[in-house]
Amino acid sequence: MHIDHYSFGRIIIDGKTYASDVIIYPDRVDASWWRKEGHYLQKSDLAGIIAANPDLLIVGTGAHGVMTVPESTVTFLESHNISVLIEKTEKAVTYFNTQSQGKKVVAALHLTC
Repeated sequence: MHIDHYSFGRIIIDGKTYASDVIIYPDRVDASWWRKEGHYLQKSDLAGIIAANPDLLIVGTGAHGVMTVPESTVTFLESHNISVLIEKTEKAVTYFNTQSQGKKVVAALHLTC
């Protein structure tokens, strides 16, 4: 998977445009991702990611970094042997696109604020 373009509220992944928050798995895009509390990432929002068992989860917190990722959520992911990188979405996209091969990487990206 490759992110071709990101701008506020819009992302293009492998040529397809999405206008809602996404989770990018190695083999698919989940464009129906929404959190229990929109700007707060909780353990309950991560079931699909935990099931995918990635080596790394890249979290995009929005164009302005409004989405909060509490330390308890990071600890929960790390307890499942998932490393976590949290950045504003633009930086998260750049990092996702430059990841070395051989790692199983998932990105959960908030596209707006």
